[in-house]
Amino acid sequence: MLLIQKYAPMFLIIGVAGAVASLFFIGATLLGPKKPTPEKMLPFECGSESSGGRHIKLSVKFYLTAILFVVFDIETVFIYPWAVQFKSLGWFGLAEMFGFLIVVVVALIYVWRKGALEWEN
Repeated sequence: MLLIQKYAPMFLIIGVAGAVASLFFIGATLLGPKKPTPEKMLPFECGSESSGGRHIKLSVKFYLTAILFVVFDIETVFIYPWAVQFKSLGWFGLAEMFGFLIVVVVALIYVWRKGALEWEN
């Protein structure tokens, strides 16, 4: 079987999903109602009015915390496939996971000591 025959269904699904997402996005942008009101144009943050001016940029701490959350969340997701295949991986798989977890814990300790998880200044 040719390589293209193996992967053609996958590329077809990705293409259809991209086309549907693009169609919905463009349709909502072009056909959606546009009735801006003063209340809709106010800055909104987590259920309360934002404090400060609109021209002030968010602190880098905000972005750093968000990125760290995503990084550690994705690393946690890597543990699930390992747990599913735990018996078939044997001692080598266990050693590899301990190595992975050591790297994650060392990174967490480093970030913690640098104060990146502190929200207050």
